[in-house]
Amino acid sequence: MDIKLEKATNKDAQEIFDIQVKAFNPLLEKYQDYQTNPANETIDTVITRINNPQGGFYKILIENNLVGAICVVSKVEKQFWISPMFISPEYQGKGIAQRAIVLVEELFPQALSWELATILEEERNCCLYEKMGYIKTGIQKNLNENTTLIYYKKSNGGVED
Repeated sequence: MDIKLEKATNKDAQEIFDIQVKAFNPLLEKYQDYQTNPANETIDTVITRINNPQGGFYKILIENNLVGAICVVSKVEKQFWISPMFISPEYQGKGIAQRAIVLVEELFPQALSWELATILEEERNCCLYEKMGYIKTGIQKNLNENTTLIYYKKSNGGVED
């Protein structure tokens, strides 16, 4: 399976938005985290992420078909944040997210660290990030009585400021 990343542009916003809603809707229904779930965002949020000068949205493509996206933002120099990342439900469980993480990390070789957050109760997500070398930071945030956000970090060596 040929997986590649390509920087999204405004013309990709609707398609990215549609996949984002489709990918996150099951979690929204399960956890009812209406304030934070990307399925509840607007297309304007997608457009803002696409045009963020500190990062951008990258399309995840398989044989030039859009199957997901990963957003990367430089929080401070050489420290990057991944959020959101999603794969269309029919493509989940095929190793695409793992490959997308590797590819996005390769796009930013200057990164000293990567951070992200996921739902603690979603064990598959936690296992994915841990498999990719991300370590729990110990920071957790209760979103509601059903949902806890857990934070991860991966250091790429070197000295962090």
